[in-house]
Amino acid sequence: MSFVVDSVIMFSSQVLFFGFGWLFFMRQLFKDYEVRQYVVQMVFSVMFAFSCTMFELIIFEILGLLNSSSRYFHWKLNLYVTLVALIFIVPFYIGYFVVSNIRLLQRKRFLFACVVWLAFMYFFWKLGDPFPILSPKHGILSIEQLISRVGVIGVTLMALLSGFGAVNCPYTYMSYFLRNVTDSDILALERRLLQTMDMIVSKKKRIAMTRRMMHQHLSLIQQEVDALEELSRQLFLETVDLHATKERIEYSKTFQGKYFNFLGYFFSIYCVWKIFMATINIVFDRVGKTDPVTRGIEITVNYLGIQFDVKFWSQHISFILVGIIIVTSIRGLLITLTKFFYAISSNKSSNVIVLVLAQIMGMYFVSSVLLMRMSMPLEYRTIVTEVLGELQFNFYHRWFDVIFLVSALSSIVFLYLAHKQAPEKHMSF
Repeated sequence: MSFVVDSVIMFSSQVLFFGFGWLFFMRQLFKDYEVRQYVVQMVFSVMFAFSCTMFELIIFEILGLLNSSSRYFHWKLNLYVTLVALIFIVPFYIGYFVVSNIRLLQRKRFLFACVVWLAFMYFFWKLGDPFPILSPKHGILSIEQLISRVGVIGVTLMALLSGFGAVNCPYTYMSYFLRNVTDSDILALERRLLQTMDMIVSKKKRIAMTRRMMHQHLSLIQQEVDALEELSRQLFLETVDLHATKERIEYSKTFQGKYFNFLGYFFSIYCVWKIFMATINIVFDRVGKTDPVTRGIEITVNYLGIQFDVKFWSQHISFILVGIIIVTSIRGLLITLTKFFYAISSNKSSNVIVLVLAQIMGMYFVSSVLLMRMSMPLEYRTIVTEVLGELQFNFYHRWFDVIFLVSALSSIVFLYLAHKQAPEKHMSF
């Protein structure tokens, strides 16, 4: 009877997660588009529901909610459904809608979609060759073989996003990196923009007049107009950038702005520490055996020499930490997906992009569970390890450190060049 009750609780929560994914799809991703393919909305919502359920099971594992056998069953069910969606369903529909957008292939789109899916399966399977993730004792379609490959892609995506976010967050929040923009700078640039627009209008009038007389200098004037229009676009973008910077300067003087400025300093320290630790882990081939909370409490207790129940408090603090990681991961990923969708979507590509985002989201959450295992106390890792199978967990942590370090250092160089170029660009105008 307890299994039935536990299953009702799990399926009820999945319905809630499905509804939230459905609303997010309608009110955020597709609020400017007409929904023509409900299968896309269904796939995205199902992927979101099962991804969130894995995080829910981690919290249930720490709190000891539900029967142990029930949790194990739902762990297996969620992983298998997620893997089937990631490897079979979503890639097939991505190929199907890509082919549907090509006129020459529309009549045989199902056949060509199958060809695209087979190509995906080939490269997905070959992905395991360069990495130490294979085991000869596991079957071809065993859960270990599938998770290991999904984990490589997902961990790579996580590390890239984490590396860029660790650098971009303090750069965005800290007022130290803001350019000193005054009202006179904005007025001067707006005046230059108006002068350029007047010159464009004047030259277009000359083009209209010379066309009547079949003047031979028509092409030369048209080239000048094209150059002025390009200049006007650059001036307009620079004007918008100056207005945004001025607003950020005013915002940084408010209480909330000062709070985010403090967060920027905190995250800059975290970024330096994370880069340092990633370097140490790579150089010395080191992977932690104890979760960070327990290790931190043990060091503090030994240093201060006080009596403290390390096991009891590490469980509670680990639960809070894991909860924060889960909430921030879901929130951060949804914000990133929304920005990415608005940046590149169109009427024809919107379905394909949503399915690609669903694929990224599923791989991201599976990899989050894989890496989050290290943040859990040892007694709570057992069932997660049993469900995920005999994977090379140390490899994924080292791989995360390598990609994180490359992403963070590349982001530092990119943001440094962008920040250095911005004032020079402003001065040139």
